[in-house]
Amino acid sequence: MATILLVDDETRMLDLLALYLTPAGYKCIKRTSGNDAISFLEDNHADLVLLDVMMPEKDGWETCSEIRRHWDIPVIMLTARSEKPDVVRGLKIGADDYITKPFDEGELIARIEAVLRRHSVKSTLLNFNGLKLNTDSYEVQYNGISIPLTPKEFALLSLFLQNMNKVFTREHLISTIWGYGVDTEDRTIDSHVRNLRDKLRKSGFAVDEYLSTVWGVGYKWID
Repeated sequence: MATILLVDDETRMLDLLALYLTPAGYKCIKRTSGNDAISFLEDNHADLVLLDVMMPEKDGWETCSEIRRHWDIPVIMLTARSEKPDVVRGLKIGADDYITKPFDEGELIARIEAVLRRHSVKSTLLNFNGLKLNTDSYEVQYNGISIPLTPKEFALLSLFLQNMNKVFTREHLISTIWGYGVDTEDRTIDSHVRNLRDKLRKSGFAVDEYLSTVWGVGYKWID
C-alpha cells in the first residue's frame, strides 16, 4: 500500500482527498502546513506528496524546494493557482506534476498512478559520484568496477542514497533493514556499516567524505 502525504491548510480538502484516495488503496497522512510535512518526512516514509501552494508560513513553493533538497519523493502540486506561470514555476522547482482545483477524482488518481510508475522505474537505478546501484539486480559498481556487497550492506547503501542528509538512528536501521521484532543489537549495525565502508574504500570511492557517523545517534549520508 503506497503512502501519500496530503498537505493543505484546509482540513475539509484533506478529508475530501482522503475520501477519494483511501478506497483506491492508498494510505493517507494529513498535514496542514509545509513545516508539519517536512517534520513528518524527517522521521517517516511517504511514497508521494500531494501539495497545496497557498499556505501560511511555508507555502507550497518553499515546501517543494525543501523536499527536493533532501528527499527523492515524487511531488504533485494540487492548487487553485491555474495560471501558466504558476504551472511552469511548480515544475521548475521540482514538482512531478501540477493539478489545478477543482479537479476530477478519476484524473487525480490516474495522475498519481502515472507519477508513481515513473518514479518506480527511475528509482531502480541510483547514481552518486560514479557509484551506481541497480536495485533490481542488486549490483553495485564504482567507475565500472563491481563491488560485492551482502544483501544487508546493499540495503543500507540503497537506503542512505535514497535519503541523503537524513540521520538514521540505529533502531531505525534495525527495524527498516532487519524488520520489527528481530533480536539485533546496535553493534550489528555498526559492524555492517564498517564492512560497507571498507568495501567502498577499497574500490576507490571516497566513502569517508559521505557516510558520516552521528555520535550517539546513528549514521547519515551527506550529499
